[in-house]
Amino acid sequence: MADTIFADAPAPGSLSGVARVLVNAGKLDVKAAESLTKTARDTKRSFVSTLVGSGAIQSADLAHTLSRALAVPVMDLAAIDMQRLPKGVIDNKLSSQYQVLVLSKRGNRLFVAGADPTDQEAIERIKFATQLTPEWVIVEHDKLSKLLEGLTATAEEQLSALASSDFEFDVTDDMGMPAPEATDVANEVEDAPVVRFLQKMLIDAINARASDIHFEPYEYNYRVRFRVDGELREVTQPPIAIKDKLASRIKVISKLDIAERRVPQDGRMKLKFGSKAIDFRVSTLPTLFGEKIVIRILDPSSAKLGIDALGYEPIEKERLLNAISRPYGMVLVTGPTGSGKTVSLYTCLNILNQPGVNISTVEDPAEINLPGINQVNVNDKAGMNFSVALKAFLRQDPDVIMVGEIRDLETADIAIKAAQTGHMVMSTLHTNDAPTTLTRLMNMGVPTFNIASSVILITAQRLARRLCDVCKVQGDYPKQALLDAGYREEEVDGSWKPYRAIGCSSCNNGYKGRVGIYQVMPISEEIQRIILSQGTAMDIARQAKLEGVRDLRESGLVKVKAGLTSLEEVIAVTNV
Repeated sequence: MADTIFADAPAPGSLSGVARVLVNAGKLDVKAAESLTKTARDTKRSFVSTLVGSGAIQSADLAHTLSRALAVPVMDLAAIDMQRLPKGVIDNKLSSQYQVLVLSKRGNRLFVAGADPTDQEAIERIKFATQLTPEWVIVEHDKLSKLLEGLTATAEEQLSALASSDFEFDVTDDMGMPAPEATDVANEVEDAPVVRFLQKMLIDAINARASDIHFEPYEYNYRVRFRVDGELREVTQPPIAIKDKLASRIKVISKLDIAERRVPQDGRMKLKFGSKAIDFRVSTLPTLFGEKIVIRILDPSSAKLGIDALGYEPIEKERLLNAISRPYGMVLVTGPTGSGKTVSLYTCLNILNQPGVNISTVEDPAEINLPGINQVNVNDKAGMNFSVALKAFLRQDPDVIMVGEIRDLETADIAIKAAQTGHMVMSTLHTNDAPTTLTRLMNMGVPTFNIASSVILITAQRLARRLCDVCKVQGDYPKQALLDAGYREEEVDGSWKPYRAIGCSSCNNGYKGRVGIYQVMPISEEIQRIILSQGTAMDIARQAKLEGVRDLRESGLVKVKAGLTSLEEVIAVTNV
C-alpha cells in the first residue's frame, strides 16, 4: 500500500514515508526531516515517535496531514468502544512494537489503527501473522501510545500490581501433609503472578472475615467478589486473560479435573495460614464466558467458639443444652442457606464430643473436620446417600448421629426411628421457623405419632449483621415504627433508643460481624397433642407463644434493644 502511494512522489534527498509527506506538505523542512530520521535510527525508535516527541508537530496535525495526503481515513480513539474490539488477532508484542491497534475484521480484510500508514514492515508482519490484508486507519500517536500501554500490559504485569508478596501460603491435604500434586505445580510456577494473586485473594478474604469468594468471568471483564457479613461486594477486577489459568490453578489445588470444563465440579483445599489451617470448599460452574468458581471458607475455629459466642439468650441456651443432653430424641435446626445451621450443629457436637461418646455424621459435604467424630461424605454416584449412611450408622453402635439435611421421606423415616431407638439425632431442614418444621415433616409423609414421639426440640435461626461498636449511634425512631416492628406498648416508654448504622473505617457500612437470632421451641406435651391431632403450624405457634417461646422477630427485637443490631436489619432478616 505504501509503495503505491509514494510511487510518483518527489523524493527530497533520501527521505521516505512520513518524513517525505510532511516535507511535501510544507510541515517540515528537509534538513529537520533528515535530522529527525537520523535520530530515530540512532535511538532505534520509530520516526513518528521521534517526531512527536521533539515537538516539531502535534499528533492531531500529523494525523490530519497524513490523512489528506494519503487519502486514508482518520479516526478519533475516544469514539471507540474498547470493550468491543476483537482480542487475540495479533499478539501484544506485535501490537506494542509497531504501535497498532486492531479495530475490526471483515472478510479477509483487517482494519488496523496506527499513526504511520507508511510503515511497510508493520503491514507485512501483520499480513503474515493474520493471513489477512491490513486496511489502515490513522489515529493520533500520543493517544494511541497511551492506550496501548494499558492494553498491551500482560496479565502477569497487571496481576503483579494487584498482588503483593507479604504473606505465607502452604497447601496441605486433608491429613495435614503437603499435597504432592499441588506442591509440584506450586514449585514450577512459584513466581507466577497468577499463583500470588490467588494466594492474596484467599488471605484478603480471611482477613476480611469473608464466608465466600466468587471468581466470575463475563464477556468483557472478570471480577472477584467477597461475601462479608452476608453481603456480596466487589473487591477487584483482574485481567480477563487470566481466567483460565486461575481456574486451572484452583482445580489443581482442589484435586479436580482441569481438563473438564463442561460440567460442575466440587472439591476441597486447605490453606495453612501461619499456625492456623483453614479449609476451603470449591465449586466450579460452567458459564457462557468461562468457569465461575465459588470458594467457601470453612474456618474450623468457628465450630469451637462455644455456645455463648453464638448469641443464644440465657433461656434459649438452657433449652438447647437440656435437649442435647438427653440420651435419645431428635433435635432439628432450621433456616435458609447461610443462616449458620452447620455452626450451631457443630457447636452442639463439640459439647457432646467426649471419649465415652460415639458420634457419627453424614454430610453433603462435611464442611469442617472435627477430631473425635466419624464424618462421612454423601456420594450419590457411588450410591452413598443420607439414608444408606444412616442405615450403616445404626450398625456402628452410635450414641449421637448428625444428618446434614433431611431431604426426603426415607431419610426422615430412618432418622426418626434412630431417635426412637436410643440415639440422639441432630439434623437440619430448610423451613422458615420452628412450627412450620413440624408440618413440613407431616407433608413429607412422616406419621404424626412418630413426629410427636421423637422430636424433642426445634431451633430456627437467622444471622443478622452486628452493629459496629465504634460508630453506632442511637437513632430517633417514631414510637409507631417501634410498635409496628413488634414491640409492646410498655416496651416503648422512651427509656431506651435503638442504635443505627453509620459507617467508619473499621467496619462495612456500619456493621461488623454477625449475631444469631434464634427461636428455640421445645416440644411440650401440649404441642405433641396438637401434632397428633394434625394441627396446623399456626396452632403450634400459638401454643409455643403461650409457653414463652419467642418467635424470630421477637428474638431479633431483643437483640435490637441490647444494641447488638439495628431495627432495619432485624426487620429484613425476619420478614417471613
